[in-house]
Amino acid sequence: MGETVRVIFHALIIALVIRTFLFQPFNIPSGSMKETLLIGDYLFVSKFSYGYSHFSLPFSPKLFSGRIWSRMPERGDVVVFRQPKDDSVDYIKRVIGLPGDRIQMIQGVLHINDVPVKRERIEDFIDTDETGRTTRVKRWRETLPNGVNYTTLDLTDTGFYDNTKVYEVPPGHFFMMGDNRDNSTDSRVESAVGYVPFENLVGRAQIIFFSVHDGESGWHFWRWPWSVRWGRLITFVR
Repeated sequence: MGETVRVIFHALIIALVIRTFLFQPFNIPSGSMKETLLIGDYLFVSKFSYGYSHFSLPFSPKLFSGRIWSRMPERGDVVVFRQPKDDSVDYIKRVIGLPGDRIQMIQGVLHINDVPVKRERIEDFIDTDETGRTTRVKRWRETLPNGVNYTTLDLTDTGFYDNTKVYEVPPGHFFMMGDNRDNSTDSRVESAVGYVPFENLVGRAQIIFFSVHDGESGWHFWRWPWSVRWGRLITFVR
């Protein structure tokens, strides 16, 4: 009995160390990052990518401020962060603006420092809801100034945030946006998210290790033959 307790205790310590300093699991609850990330995706987020803040610790006790062993994120990284307006909530978005950048949307086109970001129209995304009904959504391949490219969805030509003011990213902060541009509450929405402090970054999304269809539960293993998106297992996030 004593040996079993010791084994369990050591296993818990190892799991805690891995979750705190190396990788944290994270699941996607919304469609704001389609098609890069889908509802039902389960990710590993690397905690060491940007160093550590108090948000890296279990229950986030404020034992220190700022970051230790810090490294700046790169434009285009997909990042999990604590919501600035409510730091008990995790969000996941893409880093679009770095400190000092000027960000603006003009007629649905992203502008960084007054220069439109290159984008090209590609084949439509076929979105399927829980009833099996399909919808075609316009899809673009966007290429950031540092060469990082990814796809974005364009649900409507007249989205509320397709035309915005100029956002000037303050020092020590980042501008985050979802890839599903017309269905994402992100840094464009200053009352809800706004600029994200460096301290609030939890880690970088690295790999999709599991995925089930929208409306399914990952714990219902008896449904896995039908519920799992087998083609998304062990794929890198980019």
